[in-house]
Amino acid sequence: MTKRLYIETVGCQMNVLDSELLTAGLLEAGYELVDSPHHADTVLFNTCSVRQHAEDKVYSALGRLREWKERNPAMIVGVLGCMAQKDQGQIFRRASHVDLVVGPGQLSRLPSLLCAVAADGQPRLEVSLDRAGGGRGSVAESFAHFDPPRTARRRAVSQQAMVRIMFGCDKFCTYCIVPRVRGPEQSRTAAEIEQEVRHLADQGCLEVTLLGQTVNSYKDTSEGRTVRLADLLERLNAVAGLRRLKFVTNYPRHMTRELLEAVRDLPKVSPYLHVPAQSGSNAVLERMKRGYTVESYRAMMEQIRELLPGAAVTSDFIVGFCGETEADFQQTAELVRWGRFKNSFIFKYSPRPATKAFEIYPDDVPEEVKRRRNHELLAIQDAISLEDNQPYQNREVEILVEGPSKSARKQAAGGELVQLVGRTPCDRIVVLDGPRGLTGRLLRVIIDKVDAFTLYGRLPDGPPMA
Repeated sequence: MTKRLYIETVGCQMNVLDSELLTAGLLEAGYELVDSPHHADTVLFNTCSVRQHAEDKVYSALGRLREWKERNPAMIVGVLGCMAQKDQGQIFRRASHVDLVVGPGQLSRLPSLLCAVAADGQPRLEVSLDRAGGGRGSVAESFAHFDPPRTARRRAVSQQAMVRIMFGCDKFCTYCIVPRVRGPEQSRTAAEIEQEVRHLADQGCLEVTLLGQTVNSYKDTSEGRTVRLADLLERLNAVAGLRRLKFVTNYPRHMTRELLEAVRDLPKVSPYLHVPAQSGSNAVLERMKRGYTVESYRAMMEQIRELLPGAAVTSDFIVGFCGETEADFQQTAELVRWGRFKNSFIFKYSPRPATKAFEIYPDDVPEEVKRRRNHELLAIQDAISLEDNQPYQNREVEILVEGPSKSARKQAAGGELVQLVGRTPCDRIVVLDGPRGLTGRLLRVIIDKVDAFTLYGRLPDGPPMA
């Protein structure tokens, strides 16, 4: 009998990739994917712990499932990922109808765990060691690799794929839970990554995004020499059939000249860099334990402008971190104005239990101040994004079509022409009207209008780009 699976993903691209790989494996094992938990025999939540809101969302969803689970006791409910590693047994106490709690370092065991729960009805908890639960080697070993063979069946656009090149983090920024829930920093071998990318290209994949918590600290010594990210990009640039390479997320201190020259010189590497700054105040950066100063971040940006004058740079900022004064915030605003980022992801500080900031710093910026600073910084960034998008009007750009836009997906199925969404090599979003069959194609489009977030294009008279 076919088992019906519903999986909901919260959080970063690493979680999206984990869900893709998990779903592909379960489909191969005979599961059928459904679009509602009420139609499923197995309901899985792949979770995030970076901000409280993400956890609240999952606990709310679990609460809504309680009554449904009582009426359907054979249904299996599982919590996976970072929240599972962080909260562990607390999840069972808060949501007693949960059957399975599996951390990100144990995801390879999910199929067998589902079978075990189905067989005896007993809940299962599988998580990795705590960072203080042993030596680095034993802790790293408990965060097992999860990078099974790829299939195009599960990807929304078979011509796009994410590839994990490293996982875990050793930076221990005081606000961040990631080193605890994702484990020590570990890099996959270059040979293994190259093999995976070649396999994806053979499947027709045109664009690969390399993932890592601090992707530009990638280092592989398995071949008797040190392979850094710049070296890896050079190897992957030679993969036949591949057209675009991206990589996220970068750590400012590891943005080397060698890496920037690789982006400049390798034709398949997209001129797009995501380099979180988090604050424009040295005092705040020190409390965050970010490991760099505003001056060094500016120097890095100057080098990017020197070597990659047309590159799009995006950033992250946290407002309202512990002890942030109005003067600190104004320094952040000034960094955003000076940096002229393509866009910035701006968040209000959310205290996370088990982080150093939670232990030693009071969350002393009032919520209304956090909210006001968040809105002000967003307004500054939106104005910059609009100005920087203006030169694209009436220009022709290349996009990879990702499929119908969100608004088109929400509308009832109709004719063949829909609103499509795609991205330029520098990661600018483009929408246009066209046939669904253009999904996964590289096209040339003409931009007719712009706003702060989107370029609006149309197909030229010529045929689509091959």
